[in-house]
Amino acid sequence: MQKIHNLTRLKPVRKILRANMTTAEIALWKQLQNSQLRGRKFRRQHSIGNYVVDFYCPAEKLVIELDGAPHDTEQGFQRDVKRDEWLGTVGVRVLRFENRDVLTNMEGVLVEISRHFNS
Repeated sequence: MQKIHNLTRLKPVRKILRANMTTAEIALWKQLQNSQLRGRKFRRQHSIGNYVVDFYCPAEKLVIELDGAPHDTEQGFQRDVKRDEWLGTVGVRVLRFENRDVLTNMEGVLVEISRHFNS
């Protein structure tokens, strides 16, 4: 099987994204790191194929994406649709949240993420 996770050529991109996380990404990461959410391990700025996702839970094959202003355009929406469809073809589910939801309703976001765990 072809390797699609954390391709070497995307390592510099992942490193830059980790160093420049948004306020919402930092806040959610504080809740997901160290297997704090129902014992699930998450990775931040993880690449799958040509895409770098915000957060990935390997055990659940679940991606968490946080969306801000760049996603509010028709072009941004179309990019997200294409990306989500491709991730689905490799067996990965995608959950999307607005940055403002993470910052104003963290508990609700965590409940919704947990709701998508298989067990």
